[in-house]
Amino acid sequence: MNDTISPKISKNPANQPKKKPLYKSLFFQVLFAILLGVLFGHFAPEKAAGMKPLGDAFITLIKMLIAPIIFCTLVSGMAGMGDVKQAGRVGAKAILWFEIVTTIALIIGWLVVAIVKPGDGMHISASAAQEKHVDTSSYQKAVEGKELKGTVDFLLDIIPHNMVGAFSDGNLLQVLLIAMLFSVALTKLGEKGKAIHDIIDGFSHVLFKMVDLVTVLAPIGAFGAMSYTIGKFGVAALADLGELVLLFYATGFLFIVFIFYPVMRFYCKLSVWQFLGYIRAELMIVLGTSSSETVLPRMMEKLTALGCSKKVVGLTVPAGYSFNLDGSSLYFIMGALFVTYATDTPITFWQEASLLGVLLITSKGAAGVTGSAFLVLAATLSSMNVVSPENLTLGLALLFAVDRFMSTGRAIINLIGNGVATIVVAKWENALDHELASNILSRKVKADLTILER
Repeated sequence: MNDTISPKISKNPANQPKKKPLYKSLFFQVLFAILLGVLFGHFAPEKAAGMKPLGDAFITLIKMLIAPIIFCTLVSGMAGMGDVKQAGRVGAKAILWFEIVTTIALIIGWLVVAIVKPGDGMHISASAAQEKHVDTSSYQKAVEGKELKGTVDFLLDIIPHNMVGAFSDGNLLQVLLIAMLFSVALTKLGEKGKAIHDIIDGFSHVLFKMVDLVTVLAPIGAFGAMSYTIGKFGVAALADLGELVLLFYATGFLFIVFIFYPVMRFYCKLSVWQFLGYIRAELMIVLGTSSSETVLPRMMEKLTALGCSKKVVGLTVPAGYSFNLDGSSLYFIMGALFVTYATDTPITFWQEASLLGVLLITSKGAAGVTGSAFLVLAATLSSMNVVSPENLTLGLALLFAVDRFMSTGRAIINLIGNGVATIVVAKWENALDHELASNILSRKVKADLTILER
């Protein structure tokens, strides 16, 4: 018997909760808010750009809850079962899965770009950039003063200087380390630690109820973020770079079809399309806010309700937000080669292979950096000396112009990847209630998602 918290389920239709009107559905509310944001941003761009605080406020409200939720969920799961060895085994399996899938993502991105060659024919040079009004100052301001951490610094940064700082900074890896040490210590206390465990478990329910309250504001946050994006950058920004943006989203879809679908279908015996339907509200929130962190607590609750062990969820989901960046990996290689094509920079097969190899390493350092994906890409290309400094600035400035639109795609694919990874690791650990998951995804029964349902 795993430590999954089984939702209340009734197979008697008479006992099923009444279906809510469409307008009360969070999915519909957020979708409607996104459409309003697009229209507002298009027809009143100056006013729409001022809506940014609405999106920022919602994201900040969610972020303030993430660290304590991860701590409580992991401690409650690990200490509740008293099996410290299983936590290490789960962590090792999760990291192995992350490494395999992100590597595949880089290779797929490489193959797609090698075939389509986005940016080829743009012939971006100093004179062409002036004609196309390429703004390099925005890109330079975005990366000014920011440095990509080396491997040693990244590993040392996992150890917090103090416990309070890890929570106040919202560093997920540091919080994970503290939670694991705390869980081990609590397990060693045996019966003496039971009272503390009960308090933490109860506190986690309060935190998820807070998430429930904050999520009511999701449509407002999505409206503000989408209004700002369209008002600030405009749909016109996609004119010259539309091919790259569309190619990125198409590649993300192919990644779901050729990687996630067979893994879910043949290994987990579940449907990836039904899973996407199960998290449709979360996908809409990410689409509106361009941040996968806004749904991290909800994803943890939904995956637990789906039948995944609480311990697996507590370890895999937060670790995945740092290491399992499938969408970002696709972006890294596609963006890097786009710069070479757009600036007419000759690049050999072996240089492309070397770039792929370096990205396999540098992409893992993206976790602790704000605006990480674009910064990792810029730092990697600078260190490789494949593109001349002048052309690199021009190419990255072009890419930066549509980074907000690319960021949304990265966040969505990262979110789906972390959900699939959690189910895979739970299945691998024999910690997945497959019958429950199958029934919920096929909508034969409805889980009582006490925290999430309105």
